[in-house]
Amino acid sequence: MNAVLEFTRALIERPSITPADAGCRKLLTTRLKRLGFAVTTLDKEDVSNFVAAIGSGTPAVAFAGHTDVVPPGDPSQWRSPPFEPTLRDGYLYGRGAADMKSSLAAMVVAAERFLVRHPEPAGSLCFLITSDEEGTAAYGTRHIVEHLRKAGRMPEFCVIGEPSSTAVLGDTVKNGRRGSLNGRLTVHGVQGHVAYPDLAVNPIHRITPFLSALFGREFDRGNAHYPPTRVQASNIAAGAGTANVIPGELTLDFNFRYSNEQTAEGLKSIVDGLLAEHGVDATLSWQLSGEPFLTPPGRLTAVVQTAIREELGVECQLSTSGGTSDGRFIAPHGCEVVELGPVNATIHKVNERVAIADLEPLAKVYERILIELLTP
Repeated sequence: MNAVLEFTRALIERPSITPADAGCRKLLTTRLKRLGFAVTTLDKEDVSNFVAAIGSGTPAVAFAGHTDVVPPGDPSQWRSPPFEPTLRDGYLYGRGAADMKSSLAAMVVAAERFLVRHPEPAGSLCFLITSDEEGTAAYGTRHIVEHLRKAGRMPEFCVIGEPSSTAVLGDTVKNGRRGSLNGRLTVHGVQGHVAYPDLAVNPIHRITPFLSALFGREFDRGNAHYPPTRVQASNIAAGAGTANVIPGELTLDFNFRYSNEQTAEGLKSIVDGLLAEHGVDATLSWQLSGEPFLTPPGRLTAVVQTAIREELGVECQLSTSGGTSDGRFIAPHGCEVVELGPVNATIHKVNERVAIADLEPLAKVYERILIELLTP
């Protein structure tokens, strides 16, 4: 019996489209309570959160993750129903299979096995679980961390079950993430007839030199932990719906993924300067999704790399690539944070899947981490 597989299937059956939990919390907390975990629910708005804790003292180790998943899209595009866990060709298919219900299952199974062998851990273990990671993330881990901070219960070490692996299980562990800063630029012009450009102001023409300067700029070259800061346009829109009208307005959406060589305020200042330099009449709004965070190589990264090497025979690389994660809420409070989970090739895609052969080994790696951190 593959305990991780069976538990993952039970979680996938719950259609927990963000921010819905759809009964996943009950599955998780029922098993944790049997082990003696004390469970505290921390719901806010329409988000389901809980902290489950056992043991006392230090070190304090946390497993963190989310029960919510992204919408499956058109079910007809799936080879099997997205919330009907299906075994096929050595894989388990279903929305959330890789992101991240298999990690949640493996963490719980790892805790069960660890506590059977070590009923009195040399420290404490907790689970920090939310149903608001794939959505706005406004009332999820951010809310949990605020509760822990006020109670003086922030963990020292945290493993997040995000699907970090690239080609094979354990080949990549995230020890940080870049910052993410979104901008929306509305360029103001004057609408008019294309045959009379002297009576109009074309915002497309006005923004072109600015775009060349912004997207051609080298912001930094990164460093030992981060790739260079990059900016990408995600949407641009203008036009009145006909070819003979100069538009009166243009909207540009863009995103910075930035290293710790930059700050959000510094990037905003650069954009403001380029707009002024090129005489662009525009309104600009910003949304900061997360500042960069980093766990430098140390105790937690060494334990994780050793566990992966000895349990999987894989040499793990540390990386800060990819999008944002809930680690951005945990790491700033002095907690060492890594993300370790299954191969991420199909996350957020139709026919999301996880290799069945990776499920039990993932639980063994998680258990090995607990042994290294919570036994004398």
